[in-house]
Amino acid sequence: MSEMPSRVELRPLTLSDQDEFCSLVRASAGLHRPWMRLPATAEEFRTWMRRFDDGVNLGFLIRVRESGAAAGMVNINSIIRGRYQGASLGYAAFAPSAGRGYMTEGLTAVLRHAFTELRLHRLEANIQPANEASLALARRLGFRYEGLSPAYLYIDGAWRDHERWSVTAPDPWTPDSSLPEV
Repeated sequence: MSEMPSRVELRPLTLSDQDEFCSLVRASAGLHRPWMRLPATAEEFRTWMRRFDDGVNLGFLIRVRESGAAAGMVNINSIIRGRYQGASLGYAAFAPSAGRGYMTEGLTAVLRHAFTELRLHRLEANIQPANEASLALARRLGFRYEGLSPAYLYIDGAWRDHERWSVTAPDPWTPDSSLPEV
């Protein structure tokens, strides 16, 4: 059985995405609060984009192939090499496209990219316990529950507990050259 072609594609997030991104973040405020805070103004966006300058964090837009519309965003954050070979994921759907399965397809592409192109071995998603949509997405993608991290991230004016979920690269896996041999 062949895999269905994806309705979405990953595109690196760039400064030229500023107006569209900020507009979608403003339109999605009700969807994102209190789970996360994304840049909603040009100044916030330019400041936020600096996090991608050194390659330790990577940002992507999930775009619907048919229309070109941005359905969501994904960050691969805090990439660590050496014996860890892992990173954490941050992601958000944009309200105009939410609930149509685009994030599942987009994150499937992100996992494939992370495990094959970037040769990461482990990805984590840290999710607030009441964020049922995000928890369901992590489960659909094969993430495993690992535990609760109390007061993990400062979001929306308070330190928020997060559940830690992870997924590891499928076998066979080709390690990055930075992995020690012993």
